[in-house]
Amino acid sequence: MAAPDELYCWEGDSGLPTVSTDCLVVLAYAQFAGAPLKLHKISNPWKSPSGSLPALRTNQKETLNRPSDIIIHLRKQKYNADYDLSAKEGADSLAFISLMEEKLMPALIYAFWIEPKNYVDVTRRWYAEHMPFPLNFFLPGRMQRGQLEKLRLLRGNESLEAGEELEKELFREAAECMNLLSQRLGSQKFFFGDSPSSLDAYVFGHLAPILKTKLPNGKLQQHLKSLDNLTNFCTNILLLYFPRDGRESSSQKTSSQPECGDFDHVPNKRRKQFLSVLVALGAMLSYALLTGMVSIQHVQQEMLEEPPDLLTLGSHDQEEEEDS
Repeated sequence: MAAPDELYCWEGDSGLPTVSTDCLVVLAYAQFAGAPLKLHKISNPWKSPSGSLPALRTNQKETLNRPSDIIIHLRKQKYNADYDLSAKEGADSLAFISLMEEKLMPALIYAFWIEPKNYVDVTRRWYAEHMPFPLNFFLPGRMQRGQLEKLRLLRGNESLEAGEELEKELFREAAECMNLLSQRLGSQKFFFGDSPSSLDAYVFGHLAPILKTKLPNGKLQQHLKSLDNLTNFCTNILLLYFPRDGRESSSQKTSSQPECGDFDHVPNKRRKQFLSVLVALGAMLSYALLTGMVSIQHVQQEMLEEPPDLLTLGSHDQEEEEDS
């Protein structure tokens, strides 16, 4: 029997199985289709086969990263959540997925990665706390720059920057997209009846982070909560397909994405921060002392052998400066 494919994705929080939209899409589809994947939830993307998340390593040692490519691969392996869809339903599914990529994804990127207070207080804090040292010092910033470039590409504007007008435009388009999704879902359990499809996976992956993450600027969440059927849709999928994550979230009083500075009261994480800083300072101090001791011993030995003249001292000091 062939070994199962291995899926690498970001670990979860706030009652979600993973904090990443792309990872949520893949996880949800795999659950809907019954794909037997070996799951690795990690907080270090450099541990994945491709250095990014999500990543699917097939039993043929091929690595896939894009959710669409991973879903196509699972379909080829006979794990097809869209098997019972008609041709019209398949076309509708593609249309709504394209709509979300065009109208909802830009607002998601802005809300989590570009909006200053949301990024500083929640997104950067979460990744900096969960990534290992020293990646947590530079990788969140690199990820933010990558998301900004993605947003500029989606909007077709290379000089696009954060601002009130941009926020209004993106959030307005996202609200319109959510309204259309709400109308299409209606009173159904899933978008095409009683069984979930790839469209349900994409909608869940885009909406669940909005619903479950507490952001200082929560305008998208406010609008989503006004659409009861979409809110229930996300909640039902979490209960049906990811019940363990929901139970863990409700049993934890302290979230990894807290509000109002609760992060500072998590003793274990503060201890890790403190130890990381001590290790870094100790390494730098040891290096400085080591190099200084070698230089001092060398000078003292020369002084005992013969008193150097001023020219020799000047050239020796210059060599030390160049060496340091």
